[in-house]
Amino acid sequence: MPALRGGIERRSGGLSGKWKNISGWLAAIVILDQLTKVVVDRTIALYQSIAIVDGLFSFTYVRNPGAAFGIFAGHAAIYRRPFLILVSILASGFIVILLKRLDGRERGLITALTFILGGAVGNLIDRVFYGEVIDFLDVYWRNYHWPAFNVADSFITIGVAVALFSLYKHKGDDPFAGTVNS
Repeated sequence: MPALRGGIERRSGGLSGKWKNISGWLAAIVILDQLTKVVVDRTIALYQSIAIVDGLFSFTYVRNPGAAFGIFAGHAAIYRRPFLILVSILASGFIVILLKRLDGRERGLITALTFILGGAVGNLIDRVFYGEVIDFLDVYWRNYHWPAFNVADSFITIGVAVALFSLYKHKGDDPFAGTVNS
């Protein structure tokens, strides 16, 4: 079988192992995110809260028209929605470029970026179809509430943490400077 030479496809027409893993994780994250949002949307009334661990964690159905932590939520939807969709598409494209530049042995960074990409795509789907993002995971203690979030946000957060740790381990080396076409 010919060696991997360029792009994400082998000469035989199939995806490389790296891109099979990325595709698998990406599909799993988006499906899990969208499935949980459908279940919440169909079983919990908007703004309803169901205590899971009393005083600490609830399922609370809210919709976020803005970005993370409600940033831009107060801006007019006619500008906010296209802007957030465009930013999501550009960020996703940038992540794909970074993934393409990474050597297949950079499993930590590949996984981290795939988690971020999967979360971004999950939330992008909400923005395109609903104009806002469905959130339902509510963590709190007494009167202190973390803003509600969802499965996509969880994968983004985990991905960022793993990416920071992976980049720290490189100690100044550029993991993206390796092979460009793997």
